[in-house]
Amino acid sequence: MSGVVAAGHPLSAEAGAQVLREGGNAVDAAVCAVLASFTVESPLTGFGAGGFMMVHRPGASSDEATSLIDFFVSAPGRDGIERREELAPVPVHFDAETVQTFYVGPASCGVPGTAAGLEEVLGRFGTMPLAELVKPGVRLAREGAPVNAEQAYILDILAPIHARLEGTRKLYAPAGRTLREGETFRFVELAEALERYGAEGAEPFCRGEIAAALSEHVIDGGGTLGPGDFAAYEPVEREPIRASFRGTEVLTNPPPSSGGTLITYCLDLLERYGERSGPEQLVAAMEAANAARGDLLGSTTHISVLDGDGMCANVTCSNGSGSGVLVPGTGVILNNMLGEEDLNPGGFHAIPPGHRVTSMMAPTVVLRDGEIELGLGSAGSNRIRSAILQTIVRAVEQGMGAGEAVRAPRLHFEDGVVQAEPGIDEEALARIEARGTPVLRRPQINLFFGGTQAVARERGSGRLSGGGDPRRGGSVAVA
Repeated sequence: MSGVVAAGHPLSAEAGAQVLREGGNAVDAAVCAVLASFTVESPLTGFGAGGFMMVHRPGASSDEATSLIDFFVSAPGRDGIERREELAPVPVHFDAETVQTFYVGPASCGVPGTAAGLEEVLGRFGTMPLAELVKPGVRLAREGAPVNAEQAYILDILAPIHARLEGTRKLYAPAGRTLREGETFRFVELAEALERYGAEGAEPFCRGEIAAALSEHVIDGGGTLGPGDFAAYEPVEREPIRASFRGTEVLTNPPPSSGGTLITYCLDLLERYGERSGPEQLVAAMEAANAARGDLLGSTTHISVLDGDGMCANVTCSNGSGSGVLVPGTGVILNNMLGEEDLNPGGFHAIPPGHRVTSMMAPTVVLRDGEIELGLGSAGSNRIRSAILQTIVRAVEQGMGAGEAVRAPRLHFEDGVVQAEPGIDEEALARIEARGTPVLRRPQINLFFGGTQAVARERGSGRLSGGGDPRRGGSVAVA
């Protein structure tokens, strides 16, 4: 086996695996898979999104082996443009009991970073030309791909956002109703954008024609995303934060992202609680992390790649819930990060121009004696941290393989309530309830609990494996 890819969609994973078969490294495969995901997971990611990639390179010195590139969304406002419209609230129904209001429209759009970030990472760590890596995404966008069950569900619950404006309404409901499972989704303008990206790189998306079109459209709609915001945007390399856990070293996303900090905080607590991290210990650690820190879908997608040489690339991208703003002629659906309540703790429109929006996203690697053992990340807004935490516990402490660790039942503590999937130890849940903490038992696994994708390298044998999260339609492809 020359490598393994875990992604949020089978076609994204296969695009990355094909790159590995052709001799590309983990970063090449991750970039290709991300670009393919722009089509098959288009409500979750795209050229209007932002993200992070963590790259681990075997053989490099310990202080240079693992790099974190931040290309997340930043706040606009450098051009001094006055906001003329307010955020538009849209209720999204996840099920009969769970409703969340998202804030969308042009006033919700921050400066996207995926075009600049993927180009930066590929130039530093990749080996293949961008023009080759866009090809699977171009084909999927132009020829179309069938909508799978998980994407059909996401399109259905996000339909109130997509229906607000003409662009996304026609894209996702071309026959007057939202696309259903098995129907073909095409995004021809995205195919053209990907081709241009392959030929010209990020320049048109940052300082050229596409950036100008995005800015003009948002400003016309009452938002504040100006050309100066695009021109000033740059990816940033950050030093990963670290935690020791059960004989391993865990490296994850540092501030201004908050997810990685909360994960390392919980891991440190679990080390102190004893040798076993059961439901009660996990809830105690989550409760302490919530207190120290002091939302549902989280339209985010994660891809993890591990190649045969031990190079690992973990990349998480997000469009928020999406703003509903599809800019004509560009293939770009812009993010709504300025309208995500959990990412704007100081209130809407309070982040200074040029500053990164905070995030829960936390691409992560686990090393043992300096060698990669696990690479992972997750979608899921506030559940990102609990999903990654529990996957690490299952893989490192409990000895599960990547697939088993990802599929294992999860719980999440927030707002004074423990939510639990089927399979969590019932006696432990009863003890938690007896101490006065309510427990909401979910009838089945659900995307509420995140969408973790993970790749692993077995100690001793070096065997590679992967885990794709069934909660998000995750898939694994091998090369």
